[in-house]
Amino acid sequence: MSLEDRLYPLLGLYQGLPEKVQSAVGTAYRCLPRRWRWGAAYGEFRRLSLESSEWSDEELEAYQLKQLRKVLHHASAYCPFYQKTFAKADFRPELIQSTQDLQKCPLLEKSDLQNHLDEMTSSNVPTSKRLYITTGGSTGVPVGFYLQKGISRPKEQAFLECMWKRAGYEDNDRLVVIRGHVTSSRSDGGIRSLDTTRNWLMLSSYHMTHERMPEYLEAIEQFQPDMLHIYPSAALLLADYLEKYGQSLRVPLKGLLCGSERMTLPQKRMLERVFQCRVYRWYGHAERAVLAGEGTCTEKFYFFPHYGLVEFGPPDEAGLQEVIGTSFHNVAMPLIRYRTGDYVRLSDSKASDLEYPWPAADEIVGRGQDYLVAADGRLISLTAFNMHDGIFDGLYAVQFFQEEKGMADFRFIAGPDFKESRLAEIHERIREKLGQDFEVRFQSVDEVEKTDRGKHRWLVSRMTKHS
Repeated sequence: MSLEDRLYPLLGLYQGLPEKVQSAVGTAYRCLPRRWRWGAAYGEFRRLSLESSEWSDEELEAYQLKQLRKVLHHASAYCPFYQKTFAKADFRPELIQSTQDLQKCPLLEKSDLQNHLDEMTSSNVPTSKRLYITTGGSTGVPVGFYLQKGISRPKEQAFLECMWKRAGYEDNDRLVVIRGHVTSSRSDGGIRSLDTTRNWLMLSSYHMTHERMPEYLEAIEQFQPDMLHIYPSAALLLADYLEKYGQSLRVPLKGLLCGSERMTLPQKRMLERVFQCRVYRWYGHAERAVLAGEGTCTEKFYFFPHYGLVEFGPPDEAGLQEVIGTSFHNVAMPLIRYRTGDYVRLSDSKASDLEYPWPAADEIVGRGQDYLVAADGRLISLTAFNMHDGIFDGLYAVQFFQEEKGMADFRFIAGPDFKESRLAEIHERIREKLGQDFEVRFQSVDEVEKTDRGKHRWLVSRMTKHS
């Protein structure tokens, strides 16, 4: 097991140490070889992530089939939930001859994780080798699951670094991180802390008001980072402030690493103009079944075929397809045909600009479980607002707020070039999606409500139930 996993339970203790002690301990830890910190699996996954881009289609198919058979065998032997569902569906893992045969297996819902956690957990992996994780998603309803110590976290680190390298990242780069870090619950509390174990400056996601933005810019410029590792919503707030006051960041950046939230291409172009560097996007989720990131030269999202097996549901009326993932390597709690609730618009598999012969998406859109509720009880998915014509251009952030059927506030943060006269057009386009019996009130705000981890929310719902 890696040192990272062995020491993870002591993270709270470390963070409670005096700043000088933290600095000394963290610096000493950072000097240890990476193979010690992350364990032997890290090196194996790093080689896999970097070398497999050169594999042939036949080699990739063989690898996926091998990993798929492993996870199916383990699930059917040691996970009671899968034993029951396989038997009920008359699905026999031992008859799998290709990855296409997996379509005969039942789909896995998020509710299954909530209701059958113990039965989905492998009886062959001891508690000491499991790492319990929860994620609230956009609904705010926690979903718990297990990762495998010594495997899941080193694997994630290796594949993230592989993706980030496409944007210029190098080992030991100095990063400023604005991704839900908590520094103080007070509105006037401090905004920064230094993670000396990685030489990263951690800045709060909770205090990014216009009044305090100079503190953020000063902290970034003093630290002199190579890159920003940042939520898109936080990057847009910084860009808004810089443009509004005619300023620029006085430190050259190699790039912005922007994951965990949806970012449209117009928003990406805005950030690249303001920060004068590459803005790199990727898609993943806490359950770690599938992972995709932009290429080196293109903005398509490429799904790593050696990270997990990805499938796509049938296209809806807008041509969007749900991401369905099967996890590899984590036998503590396998996820087989897991419905993520995320939707993509797939790229043309014959496109001339494809960098990898892997499944690719032109865009990844909002969460399928986010719904507005009409007066008659209709559920209106926010995937309906996947606009392609730039109707929301110039807005740094948008958010629906609903506490009563058939009525919602459309909150927005306008950029410096946004024309108020465009609101009528936006209102009409929204009404087209919601129906004429749905009342929408527009509200210009300085900031939108976030999750307790500082992530942007497309919908804030105070509805107690949908009907």
